[in-house]
Amino acid sequence: MDHALSRRGFFCGTATLLAAAGAGLSQARAAAMAPVPLGPLARTAPVSESFFGQTVIDPYRWMETPTDPDWEPFMRANAEHARTMLDAIPGRAALERRVSELTGAFDIVTGVQRAGARLFFTRRAAGRQTVALFVREGGTDRLLVDPEPMRIEGAHVSLDWWRASPDGSHVVYGLSAAGSEDSVAHVVHVPTGEILPERIDRTQYASPSWLPDGSGFFYHRLQGAPRGTIEYYMNSATWLHRLRTDPASDVRMLGGDMFPDVPVPRDEFPIIMAVPGSRTALAVVFGGVRRENPLWTAPLRDVVAGRPRWRRVCSVEDQVVGADLIRDDLYLLTTKDAENGKVLHTRASRPSLARARTVVPESEVGIETISGARDALYVFDMDGGYTRLRRRAHGARSAITTIALPADGSSAPMYASADNDGLLLDFTSWLEPTRILSLDGRQGTMTDTGLMPRAPIDVSVYEAIRTHATARDGTRVPLSIIRRKDAPRDGSSPTLVQAYGAYQIPSSPAFWTRGFAFVEAGGTLATAHVRGGGEYGRRWWRGGKGATKPNTWRDAIDCCEHLVREGFTSAGKMALSGTSAGGIMAGRALTERPDLFCAVIPRVGVLNSLRAEFSQNGPPNIAEFGTVTTEEGFAGLKAMDALHHVVDGTRYPAVLLTHGMTDPRVEPWHSGTMVARLRAADPGGGPFALRVAFDAGHGLGSTRAQADAEWADIFAFVLWRAGRA
Repeated sequence: MDHALSRRGFFCGTATLLAAAGAGLSQARAAAMAPVPLGPLARTAPVSESFFGQTVIDPYRWMETPTDPDWEPFMRANAEHARTMLDAIPGRAALERRVSELTGAFDIVTGVQRAGARLFFTRRAAGRQTVALFVREGGTDRLLVDPEPMRIEGAHVSLDWWRASPDGSHVVYGLSAAGSEDSVAHVVHVPTGEILPERIDRTQYASPSWLPDGSGFFYHRLQGAPRGTIEYYMNSATWLHRLRTDPASDVRMLGGDMFPDVPVPRDEFPIIMAVPGSRTALAVVFGGVRRENPLWTAPLRDVVAGRPRWRRVCSVEDQVVGADLIRDDLYLLTTKDAENGKVLHTRASRPSLARARTVVPESEVGIETISGARDALYVFDMDGGYTRLRRRAHGARSAITTIALPADGSSAPMYASADNDGLLLDFTSWLEPTRILSLDGRQGTMTDTGLMPRAPIDVSVYEAIRTHATARDGTRVPLSIIRRKDAPRDGSSPTLVQAYGAYQIPSSPAFWTRGFAFVEAGGTLATAHVRGGGEYGRRWWRGGKGATKPNTWRDAIDCCEHLVREGFTSAGKMALSGTSAGGIMAGRALTERPDLFCAVIPRVGVLNSLRAEFSQNGPPNIAEFGTVTTEEGFAGLKAMDALHHVVDGTRYPAVLLTHGMTDPRVEPWHSGTMVARLRAADPGGGPFALRVAFDAGHGLGSTRAQADAEWADIFAFVLWRAGRA
């Protein structure tokens, strides 16, 4: 959610961009029809397997071996092929300049925490490439950690995560290179800026939690298996580190079979949390992407002493999908017997789910998350992708009140604690830049903190349309559209549709500054809120998960057909994009309805689902997608596998795949095998391009320039294939 340029710069930039596009329009139309080189071909080495009476032949299994002598040359050849193609698109360079103007003009704040008298926040300052850590005290902001000038083996460095101690005297933070997310933990002494000598590697997903006295912190650490292997995330543990000590002396606190009452399966992640203001520690064993996780409590002093008496709060079957602790008040968000969620209350020191009291009953919309503060519990509801907010003051008979948000949009808690009333939250919408607000819950009022400057972009020329499409089974699927108010409804607008549909994560409104470069150039942006996401809570997720996963890509197809029927665009001018797990949606929409799109763009996409569980990040995702070891799981995975639905002789539209070679979440061979299969199946179609970044990963650690360049390539590719560049 980047910010835009000044009003004057906005109109000047628009004029420059449209002039460049107009000058090359006829050339672009001709170029869109001109033949494009096929691209690098891959060797085939078929591997045949049988699953429950069905034979699956995999021609590109060799790509899963990163040391194969053909692997890196194939990816480098693809990078060169894609770069040559994309750089030749008329108007592409102007698009990148405009995107960079928009994203580089304003500060972006991404995280906030109060600690003692200090306020900590991460900010990417105007014109900068990476996020840095700042502290505000006495009204003055001071830079604490700046990755921008850092380099590791020539690659840029990113700030992955951070957490300040309760008194604000120290911050532990993780740094990694080239978007790898392979974090190394550091500690900074805030008053002096001294970087303490200890370094702790293998701290991806560290989830640090400080002891109340700030003398040390719990942290999650990987075991150290080779990167790229299925063992990488296995057998992790939580450790305790004391400040200014050698990490080699850190104490293992939770993992494996340390405690019979707290079993930790080898592919799950144990976390210990010490919550400020509470004498009780929480232990959670996260099942990868699983929302329902078991929870235990124990006296914090006993945990630190190494003799915890862990008491189970809930099991996976209890469907607790969220929890918050305020002193001894433990609030549990559960979907058991309440698909939209309800909130239970028990005592952390004497937890009992059987005797827990319902303090927020189920309502007509799903509860997305809860956040506890000194004065109240705050409940963030989800209604079709849009947020609603409620408040329940602590106390046995407290009423639940509704708090009005500034507009239809999305909001999430950023910081709340037992030491402060109210909370800090963000708010944004399709046409409203992100603001960080301070909520006074008792008064129901919100004040802009000023941490995020208002972007002076004139959005009065745009409209955000909130509508629905009817899916083939009669389900109403939310559909959001952003366009110029004066854009015609004659099917002529190049349109980029995005969808996700996984993990019960909603596609919520966000002010997407990069996207305005596409809309300025005559494009329309749309978001299909497909099943598999969390727009309507658990039922929406279950409607696009496992055996029902086809609803995810068919909802996207039905939304796209709705856009065509309503005149927003036409099949020859519509592109579809999905990122990460959204690659399942994009890949299967491509193979099921190749006639509907001028282009399809899977970004770091899951495209070979049958092989995903055997990759580095595969086991943690089995709960979401299934496993080939069961007949039901195999059937579901085969249905969602785009690679194995590519059919020889079919004419496919243009496809641009993007991937980073350091991606720890979705292996690059997903994109490599897909582009090879498309070229083999349709050598005269496409074009099929694979854009490869060798100093980037899944996108979380990319620099601003890297992200700007990628989206400029995507926008240019769509406009080109739609006949407008």
